[in-house]
Amino acid sequence: MDSFELNKIAGAVLGALLLAMGTGFLAELIYKPKPAGDRGYALPAAEETAGAAAPEAAKEEPLPVRLASADATKGQAAAKKCMACHSFEKGGPNKVGPDLYGVVGRPKGSHEGFNYSAAMKAKGGDWTYDDLDHFIHAPKQYVSGTIMAFAGVPSGAERADILAYLRTLSDKPVDFPKP
Repeated sequence: MDSFELNKIAGAVLGALLLAMGTGFLAELIYKPKPAGDRGYALPAAEETAGAAAPEAAKEEPLPVRLASADATKGQAAAKKCMACHSFEKGGPNKVGPDLYGVVGRPKGSHEGFNYSAAMKAKGGDWTYDDLDHFIHAPKQYVSGTIMAFAGVPSGAERADILAYLRTLSDKPVDFPKP
């Protein structure tokens, strides 16, 4: 093989490499990648538990204080998330959950025609504003074994608004507890 043949082979290899690099460079000029932005879920940062004291969770105001400033109109809007499973009218039908008209002061697990879980039936007592506040906050924590699949309402002010709305849904509204 003479030197002319080696030059042709080396030229072909270098030409192929230049074509590949040039195509990649040209593609980068034409197509710019878009940044991911804020799509997806933010992953929680790792918590340091050793040595440092954990900051205390913000304390909520007591229920009577929250109820004193509660707004039933806002509560009606906030209760729309409950309407998928509950009705709010007097004599309304049971849906996935029982009718909530007149729920304050009613015995727990007692609405006629609704099949409550054994845990709810065993809870006993009448629904008070405090009980409802705890139940709306975290149903599965308040009544372990309940079949209610709602995650809860974390905001204390929103829960107070919902309770103020529930107070309006009664022939004989139960008074709010005194602060």
